[in-house]
Amino acid sequence: MASKCNLSALFPIQSQLDDALDNATNQQEKENLVYQYLKKLDDKDDLRIPDFDEGLEWLNTEGPLSFTRELAGKVVVLDFFTYCCINCIHILPDLHQLEKKHSVKDGLVIVGVHSAKFPNEKVLQNVQSAVLRYNITHPVVNDGDARLWHELEVACWPTLVLIGPRGNLLFSLVGEGHRERLALFTNTSLRHYRDQVLLSDHLVGTKLYRDSLPPSLLSFPGKVAVDSSRKRLAIADTGHHRVLVVSNIGLVLYSIGGGEEDNMLWVAMAGTHQIWALFLENGKLPKRSESKAGTCVRFAGSGNEENRNNAYPQKAGFAQPSGLAPAPEEPWGCLYVADSESSTVRSLALKDGAVKLLVGGERDPLNLFAFGDVDGKGVDAKLQHPLGVAWAPDQGLLYVADSYNHKIKVVDPKTRQCLVVAGTGEAGDVLGPGLTESSFNEPGGLCVGEGGRVLYVADTNNHHLKVLDLDTKTVSLFPISLEDAVDSAPTKSSGPCKVPKLPKSASRVKMPPLAVSPGQTVNLELVLSLPEGTKLTEDAPSFWTLSAEGNEWLVGNQVVTGDIQNLSQPLSIPAILPTVLKATESSPSLTLSVWVYCCLAGGGACMMKAASFTQPLQIGSTPRNGSVTVTLAHAF
Repeated sequence: MASKCNLSALFPIQSQLDDALDNATNQQEKENLVYQYLKKLDDKDDLRIPDFDEGLEWLNTEGPLSFTRELAGKVVVLDFFTYCCINCIHILPDLHQLEKKHSVKDGLVIVGVHSAKFPNEKVLQNVQSAVLRYNITHPVVNDGDARLWHELEVACWPTLVLIGPRGNLLFSLVGEGHRERLALFTNTSLRHYRDQVLLSDHLVGTKLYRDSLPPSLLSFPGKVAVDSSRKRLAIADTGHHRVLVVSNIGLVLYSIGGGEEDNMLWVAMAGTHQIWALFLENGKLPKRSESKAGTCVRFAGSGNEENRNNAYPQKAGFAQPSGLAPAPEEPWGCLYVADSESSTVRSLALKDGAVKLLVGGERDPLNLFAFGDVDGKGVDAKLQHPLGVAWAPDQGLLYVADSYNHKIKVVDPKTRQCLVVAGTGEAGDVLGPGLTESSFNEPGGLCVGEGGRVLYVADTNNHHLKVLDLDTKTVSLFPISLEDAVDSAPTKSSGPCKVPKLPKSASRVKMPPLAVSPGQTVNLELVLSLPEGTKLTEDAPSFWTLSAEGNEWLVGNQVVTGDIQNLSQPLSIPAILPTVLKATESSPSLTLSVWVYCCLAGGGACMMKAASFTQPLQIGSTPRNGSVTVTLAHAF
């Protein structure tokens, strides 16, 4: 068997192809060049790559994959990524596009090879969260020690490596922005090996990690902001692709808004490593000409991924800036920046644009690996991939979501001293008894409320919003409920939510008792009529839930929630009764609750409607098979 090779053996061969493709004038010429290249590679037997190590952790599969078994006869795209890398995230749409065009039966398999940068990224649970957050549905292997990365001599994130059906190297693409060439290489490789009858149409066992999890009202909340004047919060509900606006007691309002805005909106451009400004009114930046409302311009950052401070803002370098906190009052007069990939917090002066280090990192602007978890002053303090900052003007303190250390920290800008406020340093979801005994899981954003006495923390991987009371030194969950939601349509959700309380306006229907037997199936036929002139809101999270309060054994491990996507036909919801009854003092009953979002057919106003049906059961003593059907009808 030929010895295993690495990308160094491929570069001299592919570089000739890349040069020729750059000079090609049409698509047919490019395809011909790739065909000739593949024929040349077929004559070589020294481009086999090493297999995945045994014992690695796999996601979205039924088990480990191997180039000699499951991946034999496939064209494989290896995506070497690390989940903190914004450039890696940018190429996911390219991979999704490939997966839509070519199936596993067509001969294509995409495998994400997670090769961690930060220690926190080696932890399987955190990789699982990233797979969910970025909606990755292809197989992913957690190569925490980057063994395959080193064996293939991969140099940077992201790197795509295409492998042929014999486990042989075909192509390599470094960085982002290669969608057209990736499609060219993949399409031509599939045709080439299909013509040679080297492709196999066998399936690769998949088991999506997301399917094993219960639904939740919040999914990876990334940021949170408080509007004190209207007593409400805005939550970036990232996993559901929406912003939830909730009252200060947690009721979801489904409206978009905020407090008084300045004439400038600052934007952290993580992907281009810059800070931009959107003019909400006519205005100007330091040393710049007047800009009209609606204009978006670069304020700071050269675009190079660096930890470079500079008196000239556009010569400074950021590394995935991911959080901003304005401190416009004197003597601060700046924006504080959570610069995630350099593991620093920086300041950006609003007067002249000077960029300075506040805490973290080190003095070498090219070293983006100076991270850790150390309290200290200035460069002696160490952070690990901070994603959020929040300014407390009354106290003159800056709070930091030190995301990969799973902590909340505070920085005094006067002394540049950085200290832990909350978190154990280990990923978890524990409340108390105190701040430093509480745990978080990659908190991504935070904001200050109640005059600096409270911190609201988006505990991203726990799907929670948490409240830190700085006076009592306690942590609590911020409750979120759909009760009394206003008539405004929510945006798209990835699925049904945890069961909320029914709003007071909901209709409550009690059915007559139904005679049933143990072991039978109760088919609940749901028939709903919307108000005249309305239709279901497209892609809104209309759903049903089935419960048996006080007698949960009635439903056991059955599916108890689901989407409502079509009301033109009755919706059948089966409830299988257990064959063995439990003693109970109350008469058992099933309750089916529904939440429906509908809009006027011609557009305009939208509304949320809710109803519940309680079905009492008279359960006999003799088990029987078969089913009993009951119709639950309601017109809103």
